[in-house]
Amino acid sequence: MLISDFDYLLPVEQIAQRPLAVRDASRMLVLPRDSGQSEDRTFAELPNLLRGDELMVVNNARVIPARLFGRRIDSLAGPYVGPRSSSAPEVEILLSRRIDDTTWEALVRPGRKMRVGQRVQFGEGELEAEVVAYSDQGQRTLRFSSPTNGEVAILLQGLGHIPLPPYIERADEPADGERYQTVFASSPGAIAAPTAGLHFTPEILEKIRARGVEICELTLHVGLGTFQPIRSATLEGHSMHSEAYEISRETAERIAQAKIEGRRILAIGTTAVRALEDAAMRAAASGSEELLCPGKGEARLFITPGFEFRVVDALLTNFHLPRSTLLALVCAFAGRERTLAAYRHAVEAGYRFYSYGDCMLIR
Repeated sequence: MLISDFDYLLPVEQIAQRPLAVRDASRMLVLPRDSGQSEDRTFAELPNLLRGDELMVVNNARVIPARLFGRRIDSLAGPYVGPRSSSAPEVEILLSRRIDDTTWEALVRPGRKMRVGQRVQFGEGELEAEVVAYSDQGQRTLRFSSPTNGEVAILLQGLGHIPLPPYIERADEPADGERYQTVFASSPGAIAAPTAGLHFTPEILEKIRARGVEICELTLHVGLGTFQPIRSATLEGHSMHSEAYEISRETAERIAQAKIEGRRILAIGTTAVRALEDAAMRAAASGSEELLCPGKGEARLFITPGFEFRVVDALLTNFHLPRSTLLALVCAFAGRERTLAAYRHAVEAGYRFYSYGDCMLIR
């Protein structure tokens, strides 16, 4: 399929630059999968719009301060002698995958001069990194160390910034450290928030439980696979980055039992969809009698129109960028023409788009 078939026009002023003051004050477009007759609602109405027997699956990934700003150390030899000149060349690093306590895969900008052996210094010199490998996809493997004998994990936490998406055209602020996390975020490692979950509050979750809805969790650490742009002319020409996920045996068993009982599985966000459907495909490919393969996995799944959903019956999701893998996923779930018509309505109705924007319930 042509990537141009997944396009729409969006005025830049509708790209949300900051979150609303209240999480559950977002608007919500309700889209039935059968009729396509969308309805304007608010997220606070979600509990009353549920049947009451659903199993809701949330992604408990927590965003880490994965963006770092440093200075290249041009001399690769010699002892640490204190902070370098503030005029030294600046480097921006986005951590993408943890290998061990001191080693990460990362995107580096500018990458042209970041060859193997190049060192970068952060803060006042208390943290350094050396490029130890280079991948065909442009990522570097960095090994971090502290000349002042500090603990690398603590230094990364203190020196890093929340990696807001590039369409949010401002620097991260202290408030983003809490607001760009879901209320159920508990597993650190993501470089972006599972944004459909940003609308929930503890009060909304209690109302959902009071309706009789069961809630369970999985973890998918949002990485480059979710946001990598499609550069090919067709969906078939795109290759997804993998993203690590984990589904506990308890969660897998609860989902399987809900399906047996004819209850609907409501996925909160496209990341939950990828993890669930990847685990279901793994189970089917292995000949397992289980619906899902529990445990850890690597989601390389690219969900496009024509995909057979084995697990997910309903989806809460934010609005996604045109020509993106996430929009392709939503079109696969709700139908391309139906989805794009809903997006056109959302634009005309003044909805707020993307990470800090409004949401849609597809059921």
